[in-house]
Order: sequence, then C-alpha cells, then structure tokens
Amino acid sequence: MSAVTLERQFRPIYESLDNGSNKSAILSCNKLLKKYPSSLLAKALKALALVRLQKVEESLALCDEILSVKPLDEPTMSAMMHVLKGLGRNVDLVTMCEEAYKLQPQNEEYGAQAFFANIRNGNWKSAQQISSKMHKQFQEDRYLYWSVISAILQANDPLTPANMRTVLYRLAHRLVASSPTPSYLSADRFHMHLNILKELDLYDEANGLLESEVGKAICSTSLACSQTRRDIWRKRGLYKEEGKRARDRISEGDRNWLEFLSVLDATFPPVASSEGEISEQCKQECRESLVETGEFLEEIAQKDGFKNRAAPLALTELKYRAYKLGLYESSALIESMADYLAQFGDKACCFEDLKAYLDPDIASSEQWETILANQNLSFETVAHLQRLINVRKLQRHGLSDASMTVEVETARAVNYLSEYMEGLSLGKNLPVTELQPCDDLALLSAHAFVNVWTLSGSEEALYNAVTVLEFGLTRSRMSFLMRIMLIRLYRILGAPSLALDHYRAMNVKRVQNDTLSHLVLTRALTFSLAATGDLTYPTECLESSQIYLANAQETSGFVVRAFTAERYTQIPEFIEFEDRLENSLQRDVVKMEHVRMRLTHEQLHTDIIDMELIELKFIFDRLHHDNRDFVILPNYQPPCQPTFNEQSLMFGTSCGQGWLWSFLKIYIRAFQHASDLDETVEAKLLIGDRPKTSPDPETKLPLPERLAIRKSEEAAELTSEERQLMDWATALGDWLEPHHNYTRPPPHVVLAEAAKQTELKTGLPLRGIDSRTLNGNGNSKKDEEAPPLKPVPELVVKFFEDMHTEFKRLLKIKCSPTHLLHIATITQEAYILLAVETLRFKTPSVVKIHKLGNLVGMIKDIRQKASSVVKEMSLELLKLGEAENSGDRRSAIAEVCTPVAIGQIDNDFILNVAKNITDSRRKVLEGVAKGMSKLHHTHSHS
Repeated sequence: MSAVTLERQFRPIYESLDNGSNKSAILSCNKLLKKYPSSLLAKALKALALVRLQKVEESLALCDEILSVKPLDEPTMSAMMHVLKGLGRNVDLVTMCEEAYKLQPQNEEYGAQAFFANIRNGNWKSAQQISSKMHKQFQEDRYLYWSVISAILQANDPLTPANMRTVLYRLAHRLVASSPTPSYLSADRFHMHLNILKELDLYDEANGLLESEVGKAICSTSLACSQTRRDIWRKRGLYKEEGKRARDRISEGDRNWLEFLSVLDATFPPVASSEGEISEQCKQECRESLVETGEFLEEIAQKDGFKNRAAPLALTELKYRAYKLGLYESSALIESMADYLAQFGDKACCFEDLKAYLDPDIASSEQWETILANQNLSFETVAHLQRLINVRKLQRHGLSDASMTVEVETARAVNYLSEYMEGLSLGKNLPVTELQPCDDLALLSAHAFVNVWTLSGSEEALYNAVTVLEFGLTRSRMSFLMRIMLIRLYRILGAPSLALDHYRAMNVKRVQNDTLSHLVLTRALTFSLAATGDLTYPTECLESSQIYLANAQETSGFVVRAFTAERYTQIPEFIEFEDRLENSLQRDVVKMEHVRMRLTHEQLHTDIIDMELIELKFIFDRLHHDNRDFVILPNYQPPCQPTFNEQSLMFGTSCGQGWLWSFLKIYIRAFQHASDLDETVEAKLLIGDRPKTSPDPETKLPLPERLAIRKSEEAAELTSEERQLMDWATALGDWLEPHHNYTRPPPHVVLAEAAKQTELKTGLPLRGIDSRTLNGNGNSKKDEEAPPLKPVPELVVKFFEDMHTEFKRLLKIKCSPTHLLHIATITQEAYILLAVETLRFKTPSVVKIHKLGNLVGMIKDIRQKASSVVKEMSLELLKLGEAENSGDRRSAIAEVCTPVAIGQIDNDFILNVAKNITDSRRKVLEGVAKGMSKLHHTHSHS
C-alpha cells in the first residue's frame, strides 16, 4: 500500500477518533480489514475505538494479536501506546517499545520511545541502561545526562535499598566525569552535578566548580544552583564565608530572604553547627559578631526605608536568636518588634511576620501589652485600619487562659464586629470583585464566637459566627477564607447543602480538588441522600477525582518534555508531583466515601462487589501521601486555645490514614466474604497491571493477617460509633467466615463461568484462559465437612440495640443534628454490611446444598432486629425534619443572634440566615430518613 493510498484510507478513521465518533471508526476499520485483513494499523485503531467504548474484552484480543507480531511501524506503535495506556497495561507498553528498539537498534526514535516508556513506568534501571546504550550508539551528550538523572531517580526511589543509593550516586558521578563536554555548559546539568557531589560528600571537587568563574556566574543567575551551593557550604561549616558572600550580595541590592538568613547564621556559627548544649565560649563568639551584624542590618534598613522590610525583619530575627541564647534581655527583642510594628504595622503581613517571635512570655509581657495598648488607632485611612487590625491580632495572640471566659470572649467578638462595621466605610466604593480592607475584623469576630462555642458547648455562638461571616460575604464575595470557615461551621450545625454551596462558590479547580475536597467530602456519608436517588455527594466525589485521571494522562507528558528540553531541575519535581497525586490519601478517602454511598443507592450485585474488592485491595497496598491543605484555614485563636482547624473538625477527628485503613479492613473483608474471587481467580481475570506496592514490611504479610491487625493510632481517628461499627463488623465476619469458605465455589468453577459469560457477551474466549481445560459443570460442594454452627456473638446481636439507645439518649438532650445523623448513617451502614455479608446465603440452592437452614434462621433474626431499629430511627429523623420547618425554630435561632445585630446586620438578615440553616437541616434530616426507610424495605425481606 503506497503512502498516498495509506493516508487516504486511514484519514476518515483518524477523524472519527478525533471527533469522538468511535462507532464510526470501528465501522471504517472493519471495512478496511476486509480489504487488508493483515493490516496492523487498522487493528490497532479498532482496538483504540473499542477501548474508548469500554468494550475491553474485544480490544484485548486485538491487542494480543498485534503484540504477538511485534509491530515496527510508527503509526501502529503510536496507536498501540494509546490502547495499552487505556487498558493500564504499562508493562506491555514497555515491552513493545523495547522489542522495537532491539529489532531496529539504529532507529533513534524507537530508542527514545523505549526510554520514555520506562520512565513513565518508573523503571529507572532499565531507563538508565537504554540511555547509556543510546549514548554509545548515537554519541549525543544529552543521552549521557539522561543516564545520569535515571541513576539519581533510582537512588531516590523509596524501594531502592539504602546500601545501593551510594553505589548509584557513584555511578552517576562516574558518568558525569566521563562526559566529553563539561557540565557547566548548562545550568541544569551543573545543578545535577553539584547535587551528586553533595550526596557523595565530595566537597573539594564541588568547591572547585563553585569557585570557578563559570560556576560563580551560574550561581548568580540560577536560584537552584545558588541554593545547592549554600547547602554545600553549610555542610562544610563555612558559615562565615557564606555570611560574607551574602553581605556582598545584599550590599549590591539583593533582597532574597535566604541571603539574610545566611548573614544571621554566620553571626551564630557555633550555634548553627552545634547539636548539643551551647558552651559559654561559643556564646562569647556570638556576642562579638552581634554588634557588627546589627550595625550592618541597621545600615541596610536605613538605606531601604519603607521600601523593603527584609532588613528590619532580619534585625528582629537577630535579636530573637540572641534572646533564645540568653545574650539579650527580652526588652531588646520587644523594642525591635515595636520598631517593626511602627514601620510596617500598616502592611497586611505584619502580624504573620511578628507571630514567629511571640513566645508566650513575650506575648503576655507587660512591656509588649503596653506597646500595643499605646498604639494610635483610627479609621481615617486604609493604612490606619490595617494597623488597627494588626494590633487586634497581636493582642488576641497574647491572651492567656485566665482571660478565656464566655462573657469576655463574647464581648471581644462584639467589639471586633463593631470595628468591622466602622471600617466598612473605607471600602464602600470598591468593585464587587475586591475584598473589603476590614475583612479580617469579621474573621476575628467569628473566631471569638467559635471559641465561645468551644468553651460553653452551646451552638448559639456558632449561629452568631455564621451570621457575621454571611454578612461579610455580602461585602466581599471573593473572600475564600470566610467561605472555608462557613463550610466547616455549617457541617457542624448539620446544614450540609449550605456548606456545599460555599465550596462550589470557591470554584475549586485542578489540583485544588486534591488539597481542598476534604472540606466537604470528609465523612460525606453522614449527609448523603444517595439512598433516595439524590446523587449530589457521589457526583461531587467523581468530579473531584477527575484530577487524578488528568494526572495519569498529562504529567508523564510533562516529564517527557522536561527530558527533551534537558530541564533536569524540573524532572524530580514532576515525578514527585505525579507520585503524590497518584498515591494521594485524599483520593482514596474520597473513593472509600464513594463506595459507602454507592451501596446505599445501587442494588447489591456480585459484579459491583467484585470490582470494588479489587480496587480497595489495590488501595490497601499503596504508600499514601497526605496532600490535604489545612494551613489554608485561617487561625486567629490564641496559642492557649486549640486552633480553628482543631475546633471545627466534625466530631473532633480527621479522616486520615488511620480512618482509611480501618474502613478498608471492614469493606475488604466483607466483600471477600460476598465474592467468589480468590487470589488465583483475580490474577487470571485482572486486565491491567497491578499498582506498585508500598515498601512497608506489613504489605508482605498475607492479606488475612493484615486485615486482622488493629492499631491504637488508627482507632484514634475514628468516632466512638465508628469504633463500634468496626468491632461489630469484625465479630460478624469471624462468625460467618467458615461458612463463606465452605460454600464458596472452587476457582475452576468460577473461571469456567467467567469464560462462559465472556464468550456469550463478545463471541471471544476469555483472554489467557483455555476453556477446554475447565469444567464448570461439576458439583461445587466441597469434600470437607461443613463447619460447626456457632451461636451468634453477643456483640453482633447488641450492636443495633446499643446504637438505638444512644440515638434516643441524644434525642432526649436535644443534641446536634449532625451527631444524630452520624449515628443513624453508621447504623444504616451496618445494616448494608449485614446484607453484603449474608448475600451468599440468600440463594435457595446454596442453602439447600450446604444445609444452611439453621444459619439462615439466625441471620433472619438479626436482620429483623436491625430492620426495626432502622425503621424507628427513620421515623424519629422525619419528626426532627418537620420540627426544623417551623417559624418558631427560625425565631429561636434569630433570638440568640441578638449580640450581632449591629450596624447593617438587621433582624431580616438574621432571619434569612436562620431560614437557610433550618431549610438545609430539614432537607438532610428528611432525606436521610427517607433513604433509611427505602433501605429498610429493600433489605428487610431479602
């Protein structure tokens, strides 16, 4: 087939694929295959269209056929790369590229594709070997440096043994030394060379490079090289030399804060290099340098004036370090802080700058309190307002436990709010997209009210806090700090729809889905209405997970571009970014929440259970990275009190690694019992590659042993109800496990049935399975004796009663709706888990063959008791929802918000806030109640 004919024949297929018309592409491929039945490209494009249509079984057969031929033409290989990526068969992709390079070793493009395939798959050793081969063959310097960075990446891999790291760095050093061109021809190569020398402690060689004219020039223009040079000098103990160099840079006009830190470290070289207690002689050396450094920084500060705050802040840092060493009295530090406040008190950063130096004894000292009290505060200009805000923050930071009373904190909150109202006049003409300059006073007022709630336990303070923040948003629509606080507070108040509205108003995008989705998706089952068909929260879970798909598809491309452009400083960062997203803790917490909600909405079926079981087992093997952003939450609480993040955690605990591990153990074991898949069958039916496992030795243990492990740090992240659920699930699993193992069909029967279903569906045999060797018609009853029937464990029987008792107790004391919903949804979850655990025993033929009548009778008794509890909880929640829909309830909330009825916050605004809260509560209470009622009807007679 000529090139022109080829292009004409395949152009419609490519256009169909580009336009998403995959069915049309398949039809075109079929027509072409009738003419050219051996066309690998047509088969590859058809496989790609099938993958995009989720017809995996059919595409697998085509894939295997193409790979067996070992394709060599670039169009076919390009199409196959997309197919294999879509199927998750990265190992096959690597093999295909390596085979092509072996068959055509003179093809440089195939060599690069083989290298990049290994890089994408994290096969650093193979990548290093291929790049070394390419350098010898094509004599291009960049391939040598590809080999160097591959060795470094392998050394830094967590799976690499510690004793191999040095060997790999030595290999990298030898490769750099053998390069025909020096590393200083490129800043990125030079940086990589310096890092190798630093890791191997070859400081003399590194110093030779750094002291050369070229080295100095590169470090003066490259921040990465400059930082590596700084690290090397510090490791060599050259603090004074580094300090002198930093002084020269500062004198020349450089205001990089790292240079100022180098000057400070040079002032205290014995302290910086010492790990134990500081001797008197060392302190004397520091005293001698203090005056000189102080004079230098004062000179720079006078030169800069109000243009730059680096030198004045460095002076404060100098005196703070001297104070911590006992070289200065606290008064000298406080005077320096007062000077800084006088100069830069009208800057928004002033409080954050000084907070680092406010040790408890400094913040509460009479001298500091007097300085703050004597500040000339007014609302004349925005600068005056900012100074007032900084003073209020500094005063609040210095509060002691003795001043933390409900009455005093309430008075502070009202005072902050009054000042906020007065400050609004300065921003009355700002566009709606701008923030009001007095917003921080509203945040301070809300913090004080939250602290009142922490001290008193009364939700009245939270109503005041949300009213203040809601009013603040009417003046500053783009204030994400107010929205974040409202999200946390509305979840505590049991108004999840309002929290979700504020989260969506923040317009979270891309990687923020990983760092911020915890705000609304932590324990999302508590507020989920999926059982009634409202898929708001499951949809939010899926939308927040799109970043992980984008990461899998796009980030590897960035790595390839970085290699091509020789941006070696970026490569480790891209790879770390990809790894942190791929193994994100939040990703799997959201997945766990989605599974919990999915079971309330979808009918229990073995297909769902089998698929979720495999995915959860993959998660259980991962090494997780916690990328959640808690620092972004504002915190203006005094150090003597918990932070706002700690105060506003729903149920007082965060869903971290321990929470995830606990629920994985519950669900993996329950799904194992309900599934016919064992390790043998799973390995046969698995399509893609298994993810890389964690280097944790615990992952090497057999799965049943890992599922049985209980750790106190994991339990600490659970609420008391979640701990009870885990104990109940463990007891139920222990009781039923022998019967599951006895009645589960043998692997050959399961495989025979899977092969039969696949052949009926696709007309093709199951990949990798010879159906002729399987016999699925035999009796699945096992030869061993049936396990003895044990009485139902007491914990299994009492769980639902205990949850109902606690639910009624909390109802009596008029507890928060959030806590009631938590108990109700945990009870509902146990009810669903009971259905999962007993799914196998619902088939009459299984019960008859294995004589499980008595066991089924016991299960029926448990289910009846659980059903009655679920039904009663549902009715109580419905009553609560109706009570929230009354005018008296709104009036009661509005009445307790009297303290914030100041200035422009009138009674109508407060009533509107109260109405939104009660409407949201009513919706979630009635929704969860109806969902529980529906689940009761679904599972009570099954």
